[in-house]
Amino acid sequence: MRPTWIEVDLNLIAHNVAAIAAAAAPARVCAVVKADAYGHGDVPVAEAALAAGADWLAVALVSEGARLREAGIEAPILLLSEPFEIDAAEVVRWDLIPTVYRPSYLDAIREAAPDGYPVHVKVDTGMHRVGAQEGVALDLARRVVGSGLRLGGVWTHFAVAEDDVDFTAGQMRQFQRFIAVLGDEGIRPEVLHASNTAGALGSPDARVDMVRAGIGVYGLHPAPGFAPEVDLQPAMRVVSRVSFVNRLPAGSRPSYGRRRAIQTDSNVATVPIGYADGVSRRLGAEGSVLVRGRRYPFAGTITMDQVVIDMGDDPVEVGDEVVLLGRQGDEDVTADEWAALLGTINYEIVCGFGPRMPRRYV
Repeated sequence: MRPTWIEVDLNLIAHNVAAIAAAAAPARVCAVVKADAYGHGDVPVAEAALAAGADWLAVALVSEGARLREAGIEAPILLLSEPFEIDAAEVVRWDLIPTVYRPSYLDAIREAAPDGYPVHVKVDTGMHRVGAQEGVALDLARRVVGSGLRLGGVWTHFAVAEDDVDFTAGQMRQFQRFIAVLGDEGIRPEVLHASNTAGALGSPDARVDMVRAGIGVYGLHPAPGFAPEVDLQPAMRVVSRVSFVNRLPAGSRPSYGRRRAIQTDSNVATVPIGYADGVSRRLGAEGSVLVRGRRYPFAGTITMDQVVIDMGDDPVEVGDEVVLLGRQGDEDVTADEWAALLGTINYEIVCGFGPRMPRRYV
């Protein structure tokens, strides 16, 4: 078997959910497990999150919700986006709670669902991705109530909760005005929710009935330095083992392109992981890995299936553990570090590891 894997600590998933629940109380927690739980594995993470106090789960795709139901998970599962109308019957078949923001999709749900089936209406307050403008959202809420379905919830999504408090407050005021309009018509949704992890941790007034915690469940903050008082612990390690060792003279240029020369006679270790697994080629210039509790740089271009590490004169043997992301001893390579090197965000880092990387749970 290939000695390369992703290690996920389910105790840390539980710790993070508990920390978010404590910070957001009395609001309930909906753990977002879309995209295979941000690369951590949807079913194990969902089970750990529910056991730690999450009340709901959320996914992006009908197929994601179906996987959770096939695994025997019975908790409420919110579908965050509308599929096409043709798939409305599958939403009901798998007992998923649909989000609606188009009249045609609400019609499809009404045709597929029994009386009393819950529906959540999403109102756009500034994200401008998906969601109904206020007038359309008001009409949708009226139609849900009038059609025999249940208005299980109304929600919105924050665009910049991690770095723009004023804009987020404006979104929340707009959301509250919309809820007041519903109330004036006697329409009272069962659950109101607006906050993602950033809103839950940074905007107390925006927690309302439930928060949708995504990145925080996995132990990552929405932005570097955001809400450090909430103890979130990264649950993922990306691990491999040394498969080959070369002793190369100074001036040697390992790997494709012969990009740069090693400066001294060095032990160069080959590790069987590459960009096909989610280790970006751009990390080859400045990235590092952990071996025997110390940092070592890449020795050349990251290839599809393998990387090379410049160990200098330090000892290394075939079989030594190599940590590309996560902790080893007192050292730590973080998703935020990768994100800074690659000009992206920690979300993309943990979601980017490929399907041929097995997940191991501890």
